[in-house]
Amino acid sequence: MDIEAFDEADFYGALVQSGARVLLIGRRAVIAWGVPVSTADYDLWISADDAGLVNRAVAPLDMIPNRTPEEARTVGRYVLENGERVDVLIARSVPTVDGVRVEFEDVWQRREELVVAPGIRIGVPCIDDLILTKRFGARPKDAEDIRLLRALKEARK
Repeated sequence: MDIEAFDEADFYGALVQSGARVLLIGRRAVIAWGVPVSTADYDLWISADDAGLVNRAVAPLDMIPNRTPEEARTVGRYVLENGERVDVLIARSVPTVDGVRVEFEDVWQRREELVVAPGIRIGVPCIDDLILTKRFGARPKDAEDIRLLRALKEARK
């Protein structure tokens, strides 16, 4: 598949139809919350048990995993790609740069369902949890996203 053939709505629709517990994270989640940032990739956090469901769901879109679900569980992540890159986090918990453990199950319970394409809603961490996921790394763009998410949270009060 070349990059022009990638259909975002088909991708999101396949994830929703998979039955997997999928959270959109990263800048695509920031965008789903309505913050005007840009990104070229996709980031997901899925239940460690659901990698096979996700892989089967996106196979018709020519998305190829770089690891088997078993291999991915040992390292906590894998990549789907072929024209688009999708980083898939499958760790049950991830520490922030300052040592706060963020548990998938907790984030899943507090998720919001947001529209990401016409007629398609997907799980996205609540604003506080999305801020925590942005603290998994210490990149300047993460700090900017955190600032923007805090401003959004304040504006929603």
